[in-house]
Amino acid sequence: MAKKRLGKGLNALINNEKNEDQNLVEEIFVDQIEANPFQPRLSFEEDALSELAASIKEKGVIQPITLRKVKAERYQIVAGERRWRACKKLEMNKIPAVIRDFNDQEMMEIALIENLQREDLNPIEEAKAYQQMLENFSLTQSELADKVGKSRSNIANMVRLLNLADKVKNHLEKGTITIGHARALLSLSAAEAQIAACENIIIQDLTVRETEKYVDKLKNPLPTTNKNKQAKALSANWQQAAEKLSQNIGMKVSIKQRQKNNLLTIEIDSLEKLEQLIDNFK
Repeated sequence: MAKKRLGKGLNALINNEKNEDQNLVEEIFVDQIEANPFQPRLSFEEDALSELAASIKEKGVIQPITLRKVKAERYQIVAGERRWRACKKLEMNKIPAVIRDFNDQEMMEIALIENLQREDLNPIEEAKAYQQMLENFSLTQSELADKVGKSRSNIANMVRLLNLADKVKNHLEKGTITIGHARALLSLSAAEAQIAACENIIIQDLTVRETEKYVDKLKNPLPTTNKNKQAKALSANWQQAAEKLSQNIGMKVSIKQRQKNNLLTIEIDSLEKLEQLIDNFK
């Protein structure tokens, strides 16, 4: 099945007919630029940035970044933050850019879609970005789904990940568990239960399917059967019988309850006493 294309897409958001006159590439000083305040990506892999910087050093910035002007000689990145960061690593003075007009909602949409298309966001970053758009711009989940080319249920499931315990979210961010594992853990309401189960999942290297079965057992433990209750009562009765026997034969008697047959032990310190006990039973 072909992947569903992302809603508007970057081209539709960044390039439109009414703004064609703004598509002129300019050279902007790197230190006049600041990151997108709505950037959902919280971390940038250093090795990947170094590789990009090496490529830019050799071939230059092939595709201009997109900026919006916020005040005199100050700009915010709309798209292309990795290229800007790589240029900063190279201590470049200027970077080619296109200056465009965008409002806050468009800035957030573009940053989110750019990262989704590159698959750069971990699940928690993606969930936080969706939640921020839902809250800041009063969007419904269906409206947001249309904008980013996802199903409404996908948006709902991603946002639910924010209900996980912090330690579980940390594991999901690091990739030690998957979204499938995390969704199974969501059915455990207590944070302590989620954390304990998550640690066991990692230690035992459980699959998602195994995790679902494991969590189901935690939620629905086997009830104590009548047979077990009868076994406990039987143990008490046998203990009383053992005490009576000890009194009658004058020797220490103990009983150990086992699953099928109980074990009765008589402590005898001499052969003479054993023979005496045998005679008593005759």
